[in-house]
Amino acid sequence: MQSAHTIRIFLASLMLAIVAIAGTAQAGPTPTPPPEPSPSPFPSPPTSPTPVPMLYLKGQEYYTANGKNWVRYTYDVLNKTDYPAALFAPAPNLPPCGANTNSSRTWVDFFDQSGKRLYGFCALGKPADLDGIWFAMEEGVVPPSWVYIEINDRQTNTKYKSNLADTTL
Repeated sequence: MQSAHTIRIFLASLMLAIVAIAGTAQAGPTPTPPPEPSPSPFPSPPTSPTPVPMLYLKGQEYYTANGKNWVRYTYDVLNKTDYPAALFAPAPNLPPCGANTNSSRTWVDFFDQSGKRLYGFCALGKPADLDGIWFAMEEGVVPPSWVYIEINDRQTNTKYKSNLADTTL
């Protein structure tokens, strides 16, 4: 009987300890809201649903033109289907591209990693034409390590800058 009495006293003491601890417990700190996400290094304008172009190297082609040997670096834009066809419609109301008075609304330019323009396209007719854009360098000339493109919507004066893409496979 002594042990049953001891167990009851132990349980009663334990209950009092729990009640005492619960009574002195205080609410924890107020949780802080999560931080705002940092902006992308190449953000699209906030009012535009057009995504940042995702450029990647498809390959290299060797060819001869005007008595010189060249290397053509061919690229594709992975998310080209996310671009509306209207971006590539003929735009005779905008300044011409050389003698082409019916060039497209959107021009695409290649740049090296330091921002030097390498080549451009002013007559792409549809988003699918972003598969096969390229720039060339004379054979034997070391290409830049990285390149990027800017898709320039001339109608809205909006530029979409791609990621840096490698020039070697």
